[in-house]
Amino acid sequence: MTKKRDYYEVLAVARGASEEEVKRAYRKLAVKFHPDKNPNDPHAEEKFKELGEAYDVLMDADKRAAYDRFGHAAFTQGTPGQGGGFHDPFDIFREVFGGSGTGGIFETFFGGGATTDREGRQRGSDLRYDMQITLEEAAFGVEKEIEVRKLDTCSKCNGKGADPGSRTVNCPTCGGRGQVISSRGFFQVSQTCPRCRGVGQIIEKPCRVCDGEGRIENTSRIKLKVPAGISDGSRLRSSSNGEAGIRGGPSGDLYVVIHIKEHAIFQREEDNLYCEVPIAFTLAALGGEIAVPTLEGKANLKVPAGTQSGQVFKLRGKGIINVNARDRGDLLARLLVEVPSRLNSEQRQKLEEFSALCGDENTPLRKSFFDRAKEFFR
Repeated sequence: MTKKRDYYEVLAVARGASEEEVKRAYRKLAVKFHPDKNPNDPHAEEKFKELGEAYDVLMDADKRAAYDRFGHAAFTQGTPGQGGGFHDPFDIFREVFGGSGTGGIFETFFGGGATTDREGRQRGSDLRYDMQITLEEAAFGVEKEIEVRKLDTCSKCNGKGADPGSRTVNCPTCGGRGQVISSRGFFQVSQTCPRCRGVGQIIEKPCRVCDGEGRIENTSRIKLKVPAGISDGSRLRSSSNGEAGIRGGPSGDLYVVIHIKEHAIFQREEDNLYCEVPIAFTLAALGGEIAVPTLEGKANLKVPAGTQSGQVFKLRGKGIINVNARDRGDLLARLLVEVPSRLNSEQRQKLEEFSALCGDENTPLRKSFFDRAKEFFR
């Protein structure tokens, strides 16, 4: 088994490199080793994947901290705080360069973001959809159906862009070369043919519904499974549910970004849940049992006599399931002792009698504080 290289070495950056330095290094090397740029290099794809993995870790604060502490062992099963799993290196590349078959950096380095074959077929663009879900849906998983307005395959021509029986002919503008040459003074400039878009051929009778493009705008309903334990900001890929390709080209992908709504009771931190539970001061003094809310219903919690306000009690396994490791986090309940805001005369009298019976041994925290603060009261 080949030993993994250090991620900082892979990207040729210092251990204290900033996010911008990491991104700059990745952009330079990812273009150099992209498989599309190195079709004859059998090791290019391996190097490209290695770069994606290194970038994935060093750009994530939590993963980077774990890696700095444990090394590559941080992403093996059973290591504290980690469960492994990396993003697709080609997804990372598209995200960093902001490209999805629509030009920009892809045109600069690869001669056109979405390549077009001799029949004019071109891959469709990737799409993004932002979806809000509840904390309960994030905790237990859910299947959602979403509506996306996008370019779909034309049903009239089945994406071919031509009327039935039509054929392709050489483009009369460029003579089938896909390029047109214009003279500018002493120079001749070759440009992509504007009529056939560099294909060299045109459809004799374009489809009247889609004007020869092979796709039309439509509203699609897409079912999506959200896994249990998903985190806020996570991105799910729905393969081939992006825009349809031009003239029958492959479809792009749909990326769904998850946003978790704020909950009325619980706050989430990784796989743990937190909540604040008010209790009567008499219960805090005498002890007893209370019902605490969880995402699955109520759970009973024993409150020891003498519980102080702000104490935190842990209910193991009542948190969120880990999306990778399948372990569950905990629920941490912070008890807030509630002091009565209004007292009638009888209640006040009883409390005054109780106060007179109490000594320093009943309030050790108060006694300790004022012993340490004596010099400030001189």
